[in-house]
Amino acid sequence: MPRREPDFHEKRHFDDGATLEVTIYAVRSPVPGSKHRLKYSLFYGKDGKRLVGYDNEKPKGDHRHYGRSEMPYTFSTVERLIADFLADVASIRKGNRTT
Repeated sequence: MPRREPDFHEKRHFDDGATLEVTIYAVRSPVPGSKHRLKYSLFYGKDGKRLVGYDNEKPKGDHRHYGRSEMPYTFSTVERLIADFLADVASIRKGNRTT
């Protein structure tokens, strides 16, 4: 069976070589570890390294990667998810890495 297209996908390449990619699927039932019906992967990285990432792989559920740290993420809405992710990306791009 062919792989389904995401419900939302955006990829951006920055002049400095960094890449930002957001992929979101609506799913029939929550991913194990999550309570909502979205499967998502938000990535920002450079030179083959993830600098910021938000995802909800099973069984971890919703979590955030920031630099070398990984921590749980409290999902509320897709709009808040994207806003939080973009705020982290902006912080790293400005050199204000806090974790």
